[in-house]
Amino acid sequence: MSVFSRLRNGIPPSRDDCQSPYERLSQRMLDISGDRGVLKDIIREGTGDTVTPDASVLVKYSGYLEHMDKPFDSNCFRKTPRLMKLGEDITLWGMELGLLSMRRGELARFLFKPAYAYGTLGCPPLIPPNATVLFEIELIDFLDSAESDKFCALSAEQQEQFPLQKVLKVAATEREFGNYLFRQNRFCDAKVRYKRALLLLHRRLAICEERHLVESAVLLVLLNLSFVYLKLDRPAMALRYGEQALLIDKRNAKALFRCGQACLLLTEYERARDFLVRAQKEQPCNHDINNELKKLSSHYRDYVDREREMCHRMFAPCGSRSSVGGN
Repeated sequence: MSVFSRLRNGIPPSRDDCQSPYERLSQRMLDISGDRGVLKDIIREGTGDTVTPDASVLVKYSGYLEHMDKPFDSNCFRKTPRLMKLGEDITLWGMELGLLSMRRGELARFLFKPAYAYGTLGCPPLIPPNATVLFEIELIDFLDSAESDKFCALSAEQQEQFPLQKVLKVAATEREFGNYLFRQNRFCDAKVRYKRALLLLHRRLAICEERHLVESAVLLVLLNLSFVYLKLDRPAMALRYGEQALLIDKRNAKALFRCGQACLLLTEYERARDFLVRAQKEQPCNHDINNELKKLSSHYRDYVDREREMCHRMFAPCGSRSSVGGN
């Protein structure tokens, strides 16, 4: 029976009838702030460790006011959400506390009291004063950048004091950041992260006894750099890093493919063919390699046709050229 039916029939309203939707929802939510200022309800469990302080998080979120169906704030319309760093890009204290309680893949609903959201003044015109807000948050992934940032701030001499596994871990984190930025088409930012990883590894390569471990990590970064320079339309640099990768693994199909792509852009067709044929030999069924060879063949035919036409014009009989001029 609804509250209005109860009143018409002379039945006093129950305690639930006097509560707002958020008040009813809060009764079955977990208190994660200690003062019921941030309440949480897990919709889908996540896996792995919880988010670390100072991490950079990849999240989808929508924020709602009570009695409103449409969100006042959401990033769910974006194809690829922006990576946000805790303590810098997250402006709501409640959201930061909530994220620190989450695991990868988790979907949760939160209620933030005003002290953990927009305060006593709100945020006119969207958020009224003293508003409790509801956020649905999905944690897609997070990267722990604090350890990497602190390590990269040290001098080269200080970094040398750390064990190899520490260097490899930091370099892997930098590469992961680069990969994320690459997927967002932020190629210049990705390049910076890749170069940072490469510098760390090159410093350790000169003094390291376990050279094979460092070279394996270097190879991955060189392949990333070759690819990102292709995206930046700088084929000469792409070729340079691809050839460095081949010094570590001369049969690496990706390195051969990247070098072939770079040479094609540089119109060095013979070298492009050499690299691509070698790549095809390593991976005969690779569609990208086979398609690039077809592309090379087409470009080379066009090039030969243009050269033939130019030679024909250069060595055409003088009479034909003058007759054209006379006309």
